[in-house]
Amino acid sequence: MTEKLYYLDSHLQEFTAKVVDCEYDERGFLITLDKTAFFPEGGGQQPDTGYIGPARVIDVQEKDGIIRHLCEEPLPMGIEILCRIDWDVRFRRMQSHSGEHIVSGVAHRLYGCENVGFHMGEDAITIDLNIDLSWEQLKEVERHANLAIWSDLPVKAWLPSDEELEHMYYRSKMELKERVRVVRIEGYDSCACCAPHVNHTGEIGIIKLLDSQRHRGGTRITMLCGQDAYWDYVRKQESVTEISQLLSAKRDEVAPAVQRILKDQQAMREKCDKLSMELVRVKAESVEKTDGNICLFDSVLDEIAQRELVNQLMEKCEGLAAVFCGNEEDGWRYIIGSKNIDLRANSKAINEAIEGRGGGSAQMIQGMSTGKKEAIEASLKTLSL
Repeated sequence: MTEKLYYLDSHLQEFTAKVVDCEYDERGFLITLDKTAFFPEGGGQQPDTGYIGPARVIDVQEKDGIIRHLCEEPLPMGIEILCRIDWDVRFRRMQSHSGEHIVSGVAHRLYGCENVGFHMGEDAITIDLNIDLSWEQLKEVERHANLAIWSDLPVKAWLPSDEELEHMYYRSKMELKERVRVVRIEGYDSCACCAPHVNHTGEIGIIKLLDSQRHRGGTRITMLCGQDAYWDYVRKQESVTEISQLLSAKRDEVAPAVQRILKDQQAMREKCDKLSMELVRVKAESVEKTDGNICLFDSVLDEIAQRELVNQLMEKCEGLAAVFCGNEEDGWRYIIGSKNIDLRANSKAINEAIEGRGGGSAQMIQGMSTGKKEAIEASLKTLSL
């Protein structure tokens, strides 16, 4: 059995241990120590990384009470060696995990929610609650959770006796067969957990709920804690500052500034739509009626206006009414219509003539062409279907 130093001191960053086993693994070398402060993956928390002497630790797993450290190089058995944990990573995870306990405990206390799922990723934490909570309710959860941090409460982690457990309430998502370790934050949460935690809630720094969505009849919360929340704030502050400069608006007024721009864009879009339809009318009126095909090229019409132009040109020809939008470098978006020719049946021949790909209905087909303008015009001028 490996002695678990992280149970004795969650803030232990360096320690000396004896190498009791080293065996080859296809991923590297599995090193067993007589004691370790490296936390193995479990309880929703990722394993620690660091170094055992010169050997880089890339994974830590526990099986039957023995903790094995996956390393990139072997070590001789029997030596006493200095071990170092990647403390910044461990501390961030402790902040996140302790913060998750507080949020889950507050949600349970305020609204009777049960935590039915928890994932602590590298980018964010997600918590699945079994009750659908509104964003206003979640803001209240966040407020109470940060009150717990500002109170700098002790975080107690211990292995209660069987007698203590019989008279103790604690959260647990599963039936535990091994000896139960409880993490308690007085007045906020009591939960079975095997992971290392901060010693006082003040170490968490801050809890920020980022988002929520309905999930299986309940609520999935996305959140950040501590250093992760701080760096998220820094990134967003830099982004807002840049946006405020681009908009010539104060940082706390960027949303109204963006709303004004979106309103102006909508007005411009509606104006452009009217101008496009007027352009369609003018273009259609300038084309003479013909018994053959009509072929027009344009660089500004959107697909809706392009389709309307084709509809109007179909009334002026007995053959194909074709409109190509784009350029020779990027290709042409084409729409072709006809009142008299089954375009679906003839789409292969049409696409071969214009170096295109596409299809559609009997009255209208559309797609892309990579042909040259002059070649397309010449092909459609002589194309007979």
